[in-house]
Amino acid sequence: MTILGAGTGLTGGSVPQGGWAISLEKFKRLEIFPGRAIAGAGVSLETVQATASRTGQFYAPDPTERTASIGGTIATNASGSRSFRYGSTRRHVLALRVALMDGRVIEVHRGDKIDFAVPAIPLPDTTKNTAGYQLAPGMDWIDLFTGSEGTLGIVIEAALQLLPVPADVLAGVVFLETDAAALDAVDAWRGIPGLRMIEYFDARSLDFLRPHYSEIPDNAGAALLIEQENGDIDFWAEHAPSEHAPNAGWFAASDQDRERFRRFRHALPELVNDTMRRSGFLKLGSDYAVPLARNREMLAFYHANLMQHALDYVIFGHIGDAHVHVNILPKSQAKFETGRQLMLDFARHAVELGGTVSAEHGLGKRKAHLLALQYAPAQIESMREVKRRLDPRWLLNRGNLFAPPQ
Repeated sequence: MTILGAGTGLTGGSVPQGGWAISLEKFKRLEIFPGRAIAGAGVSLETVQATASRTGQFYAPDPTERTASIGGTIATNASGSRSFRYGSTRRHVLALRVALMDGRVIEVHRGDKIDFAVPAIPLPDTTKNTAGYQLAPGMDWIDLFTGSEGTLGIVIEAALQLLPVPADVLAGVVFLETDAAALDAVDAWRGIPGLRMIEYFDARSLDFLRPHYSEIPDNAGAALLIEQENGDIDFWAEHAPSEHAPNAGWFAASDQDRERFRRFRHALPELVNDTMRRSGFLKLGSDYAVPLARNREMLAFYHANLMQHALDYVIFGHIGDAHVHVNILPKSQAKFETGRQLMLDFARHAVELGGTVSAEHGLGKRKAHLLALQYAPAQIESMREVKRRLDPRWLLNRGNLFAPPQ
């Protein structure tokens, strides 16, 4: 049985490998209360956000694809641009209603411990990780189901934490001349109070956007999109050392302008995807993250190897979490094969630096082979033991995370 949500995943997790496909699209209950929402698995992220906003509240996780279903975001422990301040979905789940493969429907709340022993699986030294089961003795059921990619049970409803909407949010797009200046700015601004987002665009990303945003400065070689709660422009001017100062920038505090900046951020992957649809080749995308201290090293490794192999690419994303997305845009089969090998090299290097092979998208079926780069065989076997306990016939979302038993 393969569980279907909104179909917005990037790793093939909802693509069936035989058997039955079960859609959760009609699980649409949505109720908003002070501090929490009750949402069915089929409710979209944008519906939760829009409904909560009418009560002066918001749901902190902010994945790029707002049409994603709540069930899917829980399955992958999705995060997005606001993870710099608020972390991933797991942090904001208060309770789950889950259908198990033995026919039971259980309700688990934050603090409810699993009733069987598991070993501690070492976690990468990153702010985000959604590769495999994050096992720890005495862990919560919520922490087990969240990020398990639908392989242990079917989440049909969730209680989600809501937060009060900040009185003011300052948004800005800061243009800098070089990557080095952008990374210096990230390090300098990381501790600014109320900062909830630092998103990165490399020079090639800006080139992709220029035909649609002519106001991008000609000398900009990188850009950072920031959001700060209860911030002001004078604060930024005062706290940006001269060597980090942008050569230009856009700032705004209105909802309309913040939405314009959000569209600027989201226009890039949309343009990339449209380009690849017309080219006839698949885009190759990464979801790796490294420890904050290795941020600069990993970004340099990406650029050096991609340029060495003369590949078309863009790099953008959550640089505040040392988690950027490399998109390789092949135009021939030879370039596709080169890019696929490079993605493996990048995954290995991220792990060597103490990072993860999946920070927010999950591994699904397309990237399940990467799990063995991050974890030892004994650690993966511990995960498989948990899978066998809750799904002994290995019927649920077969092919996600692990190869099925022969």
